[in-house]
Amino acid sequence: MARTKTPPGTQLIASNRRARRNYDILETVEAGLVLRGSEVKSLREARVQLGDAYARIEDGEAWLESMHIGVYEHSQRHSGHEPERRRKLLLHRSEIDRLRQMVDEQHLTLVPLSIYFKNGIAKVELALARGRKTYDKRRVLAERDAAREAQRAMARAGRDD
Repeated sequence: MARTKTPPGTQLIASNRRARRNYDILETVEAGLVLRGSEVKSLREARVQLGDAYARIEDGEAWLESMHIGVYEHSQRHSGHEPERRRKLLLHRSEIDRLRQMVDEQHLTLVPLSIYFKNGIAKVELALARGRKTYDKRRVLAERDAAREAQRAMARAGRDD
């Protein structure tokens, strides 16, 4: 499985493994997030789920929807947050325009792959992706299994010499 390696200074919080199975990843973009204090504290405790999350571009702004950030236990009711609220993504205007154009023209999807802290700032890795059909998913799994089996056979042959 293709996994993203985290560069030094980053702390991986959560990754969306299902996205790599269900989509062909064409391009990735790093974006900042507008968060409340209790959300940042919940992220530090890794209380986040990216499974159903997706990004949308509306009125020239990028939004992350359906990402669940659990409620921080030590926050007060008035200073807490809604777990499923929309969160604004911080991208340059040129990036937003380019992503919107590609999504509209090629019928692609913006999917979050991972969320992490980079030098203490919460970031999300967005992927410009195309959905896979069921037979494509099976083909990719078969190719991955074949490659893994070939690696094992080469390792066994290397040990036998």
